Amino acid sequence: MLRNLINRTPKLNNGDPEQKRQEIREYFHSTFDLYEKLFEVLTSDEAYYKKATPLRHPLIFYLGHTATFFINKLLLAGLVKDRVNPEFESIFAVGVDEMSWDDLSETRYEWPTVHQVMTYRNAIRQTVDTVIQTTPLTLPINWENPWWPIIMGIEHERIHLETSSVLIRQHALQFVEPHSLWEACQKSGTAPENNLVHIPEGIVHLDNQKSDAFYGWDNEYGLHTAEIPDFQVSRYLVSNQEFLDFVEAKGYTNDAFWEEEGLSWKNYTHAAHPTFWIAYGHEWQLRLMTEVVAMPWDWPVEVNYHEAKAFCNWKKQQTGHPVRLPTEDEWYRLYDISGLNAIPADQKATANIHLDRYASSCPITEFSHGELYDVVGNVWQWTETPIYPFEGFEVHPLYDDFTTPTFDGRHNIMKGGSWISCGNESQYSARYAFRRHFFQHAGFRYVVSETPATVNTSHYETDKLLSEYAEFHYGDEYFGIQNFSEALAHLAIQAMGNKPARTALDLGCAAGRATFELAKHFDQVTGIDFSARFIGMGVKLAEQGVLRYTLADEGELVSYKERKLVDLGLNEVRNKVTFFQGDACNLKPQFTGYDLILAANLIDRLYSPSKFLSAVHERLNMGGILLLTSPYTWLEEHTKKEQWIGGFKKDGENFSTLDGLKAILGKHFHLVQGPLAVPFVIRETKRKFQHTLSEATIWERIA
Repeated sequence: MLRNLINRTPKLNNGDPEQKRQEIREYFHSTFDLYEKLFEVLTSDEAYYKKATPLRHPLIFYLGHTATFFINKLLLAGLVKDRVNPEFESIFAVGVDEMSWDDLSETRYEWPTVHQVMTYRNAIRQTVDTVIQTTPLTLPINWENPWWPIIMGIEHERIHLETSSVLIRQHALQFVEPHSLWEACQKSGTAPENNLVHIPEGIVHLDNQKSDAFYGWDNEYGLHTAEIPDFQVSRYLVSNQEFLDFVEAKGYTNDAFWEEEGLSWKNYTHAAHPTFWIAYGHEWQLRLMTEVVAMPWDWPVEVNYHEAKAFCNWKKQQTGHPVRLPTEDEWYRLYDISGLNAIPADQKATANIHLDRYASSCPITEFSHGELYDVVGNVWQWTETPIYPFEGFEVHPLYDDFTTPTFDGRHNIMKGGSWISCGNESQYSARYAFRRHFFQHAGFRYVVSETPATVNTSHYETDKLLSEYAEFHYGDEYFGIQNFSEALAHLAIQAMGNKPARTALDLGCAAGRATFELAKHFDQVTGIDFSARFIGMGVKLAEQGVLRYTLADEGELVSYKERKLVDLGLNEVRNKVTFFQGDACNLKPQFTGYDLILAANLIDRLYSPSKFLSAVHERLNMGGILLLTSPYTWLEEHTKKEQWIGGFKKDGENFSTLDGLKAILGKHFHLVQGPLAVPFVIRETKRKFQHTLSEATIWERIA
């Protein structure tokens, strides 16, 4: 095994700048060396070009990818001016995150030779070394500091040290061989009987700031607090021996134990046991990174999320107890009570992590952490938690697709790290998430709790229209023009004067900003829109107080936005709004008795505006206020021409929409104010905006 301690991720907020420069330089070279040493286990050049799994590139890609990552980020940061090899930096730029177990890519690439890639890596090494030695350094190094992308490149390579080791483990045995630098653990014995440890209730409080001492990825920063009820947890990771009971109980053939997604994966792959288990006659063997050994029954089983979840469902049936995987927050509780601290810089960790011990897993009894074992290290631990952003999440501009593609509800967090987790990966704050069918050096422990696992929503709205409306309602103001929904709410509240303000209806509410704004004045506000997708944004804000979406910048480039009700001064009114899907021309009977109805930019999008306008008085209390706005953009794709209420010639004279409004509403309303021009701006891209004037009229019901 590697003789010396693998360099730890450096502190970035203290020390002498020149000493820190040398520390980072050493960290870079040791990481670069370690990564190349991993590939020494391959037996031939052919091993670089045969895929270990159909869902990933061959290993030659990963040898070049981490070097290309350096140059791409340094170019973006302006720390280098020129590319080293434009052709390679195209080939090796983008990896493959398998989105499905049947996502088989047959793309053919003209890969360079191993010698060419190693020559390229040497050139990148020299380039990065020059940057480290010549770039002015001031401390602390935070993510606005030009040195941040240097650390980013190093930590990225450490991630691929682990992911490449998994691919090597999945490779055909003929392509790998044992290596003195990568020696597996030789210990094995009888697996202990697993039992439960009581974990008292407690509070998880995370507040990782960009000024913290160590490098972090974007998803680690922000504020998160949660109250965790007491629960029980398995003392040990689930061992190969314990998992064998599930296999022998026909757990892989009983569909009842599998979640829907897991069942689809199992049926597609015909999985009948853990992927690294090998049946040898009547015995079981275990595939390690470079060899096959007799099954070490007291080592942790290594499975994907689907298998871990199926085991928990089986265990639940066997015991009658509510067995499941831990949540991310519950893992933090395990860490907090275990007495663990950060991995020391100058001595081995008290865990099988950071390559301090072995190049494989080891017995689950070797490292105790309080009453538990392997709270960190040995293997990653699957959680029930799909990754989501903490409050205050921001995307680093130099790596805007590190985390956000995983905010899809289909990437679950793993905690604790494995035997090869180095640098940032080994830290308490690390948050790595993979697709649930993904294989990593990952196992699990289980929880018994009456409290169901909570799932935080993490989706970023990416639909172009919905994102534009999210920004239109909750985003920035452009060119000095006030937010349209806010302006209309102020206009409506002003028009109410001293009238009763019990209930209001925001009809055609879209994303719901005006609904919330009106709730500052009214006791209860209902938002109704024909589009369930639009309403979903308002519902999400009312429930969670936060909305996340992407905005088109140019071409395929996007910005990531987070808007919170608390920042808009609307958090206190969340309990005063409700949203419904509905047709303005055919509202359900219960939507009546309002003191105000706001119909913003609605009438020229209805299939029968006269039907709506002729009956809207029935929804208002006597003396109630109706506020209409519209740019009067009549289009036949929305409203057949015969249904237009204005914007045409009548009896040879111009007949405007305002004329039509007066004709229809005059029986029941008095025009008390308007017409008024209310401007609004819709952002389409970073450099393209739509500026419009909407005409507002305010009507009081008189009959």
